[in-house]
Amino acid sequence: MRPHGSPEELERRRARAIDLIEDGYGPVEVAWMVGVTRRSVRRWKAAYRRQGGNGIRAKPASGRPPKLDGAARKRLERALLKGARAAGFPTDLWTCPRVARLIRTRFGVSYHVDHLGRLLRSLDWSPQRPERRAFERDEEAIRRWVKHDWPRIKKKPIA
Repeated sequence: MRPHGSPEELERRRARAIDLIEDGYGPVEVAWMVGVTRRSVRRWKAAYRRQGGNGIRAKPASGRPPKLDGAARKRLERALLKGARAAGFPTDLWTCPRVARLIRTRFGVSYHVDHLGRLLRSLDWSPQRPERRAFERDEEAIRRWVKHDWPRIKKKPIA
């Protein structure tokens, strides 16, 4: 299991352990001071002996490469900014299934609908729901009621 911390923090911890070993501390003491097992300290010491500073240097975290590269993400964001109607949908509301369909048609890449939230958040888009309001709603009448009628009703004692 990968230890907690950024690669740079983990590299600093390994460098500190090597410094303590070079100062004369034993692997068990260094492990206690740094907060790791003595096996880790011995592994770092052996890597440092074989490769020097490169042996304890931080390595980039591997993982599956993203399905959309940087340029494709920018094109996706531009398409999202144009609106769902411009992409051929009947309303201007973006939903995850619609975004998945857009990505599939424009980029030939399939994304699971449940994963699209993460992709959209990485583009600094946040999930939002449209407010549901009646078409017949009269904002002016509501403002007037809240200003005049509501205080009058509110101040009445409950019978």
